[in-house]
Amino acid sequence: MPDDPKIIVDDDWKRQAKAEKAKLAEAEQAKAAAAASKAAAPGAAPGSPAGAPSPDPDDPANYKVDFNELLRLLGTQALMYMGQFPDPQTGKAIIALDAAKVHIDMLGVLEDKTKGNLTDEEQQSLEGLLGELRMVFVEISRGVAKAMQEGRIGPRGEIRGAGAAPGPAMPGQNPGASML
Repeated sequence: MPDDPKIIVDDDWKRQAKAEKAKLAEAEQAKAAAAASKAAAPGAAPGSPAGAPSPDPDDPANYKVDFNELLRLLGTQALMYMGQFPDPQTGKAIIALDAAKVHIDMLGVLEDKTKGNLTDEEQQSLEGLLGELRMVFVEISRGVAKAMQEGRIGPRGEIRGAGAAPGPAMPGQNPGASML
């Protein structure tokens, strides 16, 4: 068996690490001082050179994705599938309760998995959004069920009655799927 390698302690790396740590501390202090002076300059954005204008909020490069943006995305999708926003391509409302339910359920999973890890504001936003979406879902479901009962909508989502155009009224709605 070969000889065990000898461990050689080199104090040079310790001195070098201390010197680098001191340089980093000085750089952090300089950044903090620069940030304080920039904050005092009117119209300057944090992190931008003194006197520079604030970044354009409409510029995609300055767009910040956060928890509230995720809530907006899922909430808007659920509302779209409940007919609250028209389809951008056709201009007509889409009622696909199965798709709306998936988005509402995703928000429910998000609520369960983030319990105890959200700020009070984030938790209130999530709970409020879920409450509103669930109420709208129940209202729309009842309306669709009533229209089906009255024969205005067929089991496959087709619109029936005078002046109704043939074709599905609820794209994405599974035939025979439960409305509630």
